[in-house]
Amino acid sequence: MPNNAATAAARLSSAPMMDWTDRHCRYFHRQISRQALLYTEMVTAPALVRGGAVHLLDHNAAEHPVALQLGGSDPQELAEAARMGAAAGYDEINLNVGCPSDRVQSGTFGAVLMKTPDLVADCVRAMKAAVAVPVTVKCRIGVDDQNPEQVLPDFISRVQDAGCDYLIIHARKAWLQGLSPKENRDIPPLDYDLVLRMSERFGDLPMSINGGVETLDDAVDLIARGMTGVMIGRAAYHRPWDILSDVDARIFDMPPPVRTRVAVIDEMRPYIAAHLADGGKLHQITRHMLGLFSGQPGARMWRRVLSEQANRPGADVSLLDEALERMQQPDTVTG
Repeated sequence: MPNNAATAAARLSSAPMMDWTDRHCRYFHRQISRQALLYTEMVTAPALVRGGAVHLLDHNAAEHPVALQLGGSDPQELAEAARMGAAAGYDEINLNVGCPSDRVQSGTFGAVLMKTPDLVADCVRAMKAAVAVPVTVKCRIGVDDQNPEQVLPDFISRVQDAGCDYLIIHARKAWLQGLSPKENRDIPPLDYDLVLRMSERFGDLPMSINGGVETLDDAVDLIARGMTGVMIGRAAYHRPWDILSDVDARIFDMPPPVRTRVAVIDEMRPYIAAHLADGGKLHQITRHMLGLFSGQPGARMWRRVLSEQANRPGADVSLLDEALERMQQPDTVTG
């Protein structure tokens, strides 16, 4: 396994998710776990190389270790985008070969690339030649009518030969026609056993498993069964404290950065104040904090205050105090 911060941190990572894992989300998650690897939303190579959208690479130094996920299918364009990402300071460059959305398919990005493993290998090879940081791939076990038992080992072999440093496998097929992106996250059955067999078969290629992991106990179990790491998506977003607060201790044998949810809020205050001073809006950050008290008394009131009032003109850090105070009121409904 390559000796670097990103691959070491990949023992537990938070998945790249469009419209969710932006820089504010990542900063928030970093207050709960110092060790987990965090991923950006997918950034398309054409947007960076042809569109000049370098602002998409903005991130805070506190987010490290952090990986940039790229979408694209042109090897040279991806190489240039990877070079830009590495120059911006990202610890890892990841190629998206798993997203099933129509928009991604039309740009020949994402899961549709499972059908062209040689092209994926060319992309990985070009990216590897362009940067010194790890180049990784996130894929599915197959798409449409492909037989995962046949196509997945062939795919892995090709990207490994191209120099892929680390592979993340979403343990479901993607159906490119007939299922929405949301349905593609739930309906195709999970096949953990196949991914575990691939991890054993390709023992010199580090692999993480993704898809349907709901608890930290699940992640610990999958690592014990042979995976190098586990990537958690929606559960880490909707229940960040439940997933991330014990990660540093249980996965990395390191002390947690904070002990309470309220301490996380206190850590966020200077960041939020600086964002507002720069002309940002409160809801751009607090929308990622709605699940902080998930499952706790008052959680519904916390969500309600932030969702209804953070958009209002002049909303500032004091809204966090109001939300916390409202959570303590006797008529609060448990969420």
